[in-house]
Amino acid sequence: GPLEKGQVKNEALRELRVELSKKHKAQELDGFGLYLYGVVLRKLDLVKEAIDVFVEATHVLPLHWGAWLELCNLITDKEMLKFLSLPDTWMKEFFLAHIYTELQLIEEALQKYQSLIDAGFSKSTYIISQIAVAYHNIRDIDKALSIFNELRKQDPYRIENMDTFSNLLYVRSMKPELSYLAHNLCEIDKYRVETCCVIGNYYSLRSQHEKAALYFQRALKLNPRYLGAWTLMGHEYMEMKNTSAAIQAYRHAIEVNKRDYRAWYGLGQTYEILKMPFYCLYYYRRAHQLRPNDSRMLVALGECYEKLNQLVESKKCYWRAYAVGDVEKMALVKLAKLHEQLNESEQAAQCYIKYIQDIYSCSELVEHVEVSTAFRYLAQYYFKCKLWDEASACAQQCCAFNDTREEGKALLRQILQLRNQGETLSTDIAAPVFLPASLSATNTPTRRVSPLNLSSVTP
Repeated sequence: GPLEKGQVKNEALRELRVELSKKHKAQELDGFGLYLYGVVLRKLDLVKEAIDVFVEATHVLPLHWGAWLELCNLITDKEMLKFLSLPDTWMKEFFLAHIYTELQLIEEALQKYQSLIDAGFSKSTYIISQIAVAYHNIRDIDKALSIFNELRKQDPYRIENMDTFSNLLYVRSMKPELSYLAHNLCEIDKYRVETCCVIGNYYSLRSQHEKAALYFQRALKLNPRYLGAWTLMGHEYMEMKNTSAAIQAYRHAIEVNKRDYRAWYGLGQTYEILKMPFYCLYYYRRAHQLRPNDSRMLVALGECYEKLNQLVESKKCYWRAYAVGDVEKMALVKLAKLHEQLNESEQAAQCYIKYIQDIYSCSELVEHVEVSTAFRYLAQYYFKCKLWDEASACAQQCCAFNDTREEGKALLRQILQLRNQGETLSTDIAAPVFLPASLSATNTPTRRVSPLNLSSVTP
């Protein structure tokens, strides 16, 4: 099939290795010869030997960036990096900044790039683009977009890293900008892998997934080791419900670079669709190891543990996802529902309170279903605790949502009836303190409202 084109094994590699090995032992290889020898070893999956040869190549010819890049692709963690005996040269600083970005050590990478800028590389478009990539990796989309836009003004004919720029435009659904970028790159050089990926993203945003996959395949014909194209093609096959092709594409991405968390995460999603939780647990774990502070990986792990009925592990994952900064703002809801399932009503209420506080304190649009779910649970919880004021405030909020309106009205009638009968506030039931002063029935769920004063409540 088309996925396997360009993956043909080179039968001459072993012969090349023997020949280059002899020259290496005789110390007849220069910097470029060592680079070639390292590539041969890497293609034969002799990783340790390849690393040693690439390190030697950087000593012999430190200005050859290709050797540094090959070395970068073979380093899997910071511990491996510590044991490398690298030449003390200014190129080493570029290498360290690059490898820190690849290893998701973004703070260290940005510090390195800043020191290079201070050292005299302030106008280097390479450094500017790498800083944008670093912000892309930590999902600071606004900052990354801003830097890429400035970069385009400085270097309008630049093609390198424009596929990353297109990923950002895709995430923000910026169709006109992505269309302009695709046409612009096509005019500059339509046979570059970056151009093919940008066009693929453009078609994907227009939901033309077959065309998108075709352009990612074209990119891979130009460069079978182009990581981004394999991962993006896997995403397209997922959209087309072609799980076997998606798995194949993601596996190719991992062969190219085992550090690509998107490929591991994609495999987890694929096996989740295939209802194979043990498989998806393995792949989500690998993705989490690469991105330990990414809430999406933790939520996916939590869901997986929940399906396997490992509820303690699931709760840990959801709480950790909230603690590191929940991107999708779903971790607390999932944790609350888990507490509900286990009849841990007080913990569930605490989670829902914190969820409402977080949602209403940000400027994003509120997901109606989950907010209404939270208010419904809290209204019922406070009603059981005989805290009529809090129950009434939550019930009034329920009336703002279509799916909970009738329940909210019914609960308000019950509260009014009990108050008329002289029912008093409960004093013997401990419940989380809920101060609804900042909420009123007139507040619509899509407006920004003041955060609830719940600093004393910690789920």
